[in-house]
Amino acid sequence: MEIRDRIKELRKVKASELLPNPKNWRKHPDAQANALRGTLSEIGYADALIAYETPNGLMLIDGHLRAETTPEMEVPVLVTDLTEDEADTLLATLDPLSAMARTDEDALLELVSSLNIQNDAVNLMLEAVLEGETQALKDVGATPDLDELSAEYGELDPEMLWAEIKMRVPPEVKDKFDQWLLTGTGETEVERLADLLGSNERILLT
Repeated sequence: MEIRDRIKELRKVKASELLPNPKNWRKHPDAQANALRGTLSEIGYADALIAYETPNGLMLIDGHLRAETTPEMEVPVLVTDLTEDEADTLLATLDPLSAMARTDEDALLELVSSLNIQNDAVNLMLEAVLEGETQALKDVGATPDLDELSAEYGELDPEMLWAEIKMRVPPEVKDKFDQWLLTGTGETEVERLADLLGSNERILLT
């Protein structure tokens, strides 16, 4: 079997100049965005985005969230000579192929245990992977939908709303938050919970 090399070049491109692919089927929850920001903060760029050339410019195949996260930065892009149909095939298969890999839990535990990561969002992501808590991966760092809470519970005063928010955070975050309540100083409860969730935003309560 002859395998072709479809990569034309590695090019540095300002992220905001890359065209988002309208056929991109991946959605990026807050947890993933927070973990990506944390990884970029810890390491920087060590992987390339993938794109193909169109009359309007470089169209992304892989790396949409990275481009959105660092729009003003020149990022590494693997420029391919793929046709639109071939790019669509790669777009549809790239992530599912990775997801088919099985996990060696002992090797993963040994690897993660050897790391010294300072970012809370990255640590929470790795903890969730180790514990197999896929729902936590979706929820970590997500800002509660206040309209949804109001529709479900009616008008909530701040104390009731704060209690509901604390009930909805992932278990590992709640444990860390409860530990902080015993010893923590210098931050409000809202600020500390937002930090544990890995969010740079603050939940606004009065």
